[in-house]
Amino acid sequence: MQRRHLLAALAAASAAPFVSFAQEGKPLRIVVPFPPGGATDIAGRALQEPLQRLLGQPVVIDNRAGAGGSIGMAEVARAPGDGLTFGVATLSTHGVNPAVYARLPYDPIKDFAGVTEIVKAPGVLVINPQVLPVKDFADLVKYLQAHPGKISYATPGNGTIGHMWGELFKSSTGTAMVHIPYRGAGPAINDVLGGQVPVYFDQVASSLPHVKAGKLKALAVSWPERLDVLPDVPTYAELGYPQANEPSWFGLVAPASTPAAQVLRVQQAVAAALKEPAVRDRLAGQGLYPSGTTPAQFSQQIVREIEKMKKVAAYAKIKLE
Repeated sequence: MQRRHLLAALAAASAAPFVSFAQEGKPLRIVVPFPPGGATDIAGRALQEPLQRLLGQPVVIDNRAGAGGSIGMAEVARAPGDGLTFGVATLSTHGVNPAVYARLPYDPIKDFAGVTEIVKAPGVLVINPQVLPVKDFADLVKYLQAHPGKISYATPGNGTIGHMWGELFKSSTGTAMVHIPYRGAGPAINDVLGGQVPVYFDQVASSLPHVKAGKLKALAVSWPERLDVLPDVPTYAELGYPQANEPSWFGLVAPASTPAAQVLRVQQAVAAALKEPAVRDRLAGQGLYPSGTTPAQFSQQIVREIEKMKKVAAYAKIKLE
């Protein structure tokens, strides 16, 4: 009799592997540490519907922007480890921020349990062609060299990967530009579109619609090869700047006290969601490329990225208070 009950329980768990730890009636909250409209937000919202379906509970996207993602990540770090709060970690929040800020309101290693990488995110250098009279990457470099310190570039904020990309561009090309940080990708793009700032460094996802509409011009991407969504845009490596060719990434983290079973439950649901053609197509159409890793792999990745970004920050002499 006990054996039959055990087999029945195992069969039930197998039939609904992601729902077994669901807290009935309570929503799962995913904190996005940047404003709506940016690449981080796009990645989080692409998972909202499939996770609701797979986990059997509501999923709420909670945008908590500010301080290069630090405000949202601090919110996740302080949350109870009940399996109901997760956060979208990025190369900015768990790589760049620890490398460039003297103090953070969270410890990127001790305060979190890694869940999974969600996507790789190529970067892109774009300009407003109505403001800056250049036709390609080489032309931009020549223009900046002829006008040192006269042109500004926008990023989603101090200490973001866009900031690092911008400083790497400057040091690699021997040019000088003024950094204008914004509170997220959305506000930055708005001012670039409006002509207040002519140059912009960010993920492909948030700039792609404006490039396709002809409002922005893409000059280079950070990816191993040319992107299907931007086939005419060369990579930094093609242009002779391989050090700027590293893509960004987004993943999920949970408060450090979250039980391993809860972490695994969500990781498995994300892995299943990323296999769905509709989800993959939605992400790829926005310039985001699904990946997926185990909790252990993602935790190890965060450690490696922090060390890598410390070297970049030292090279570019970026230190923020």
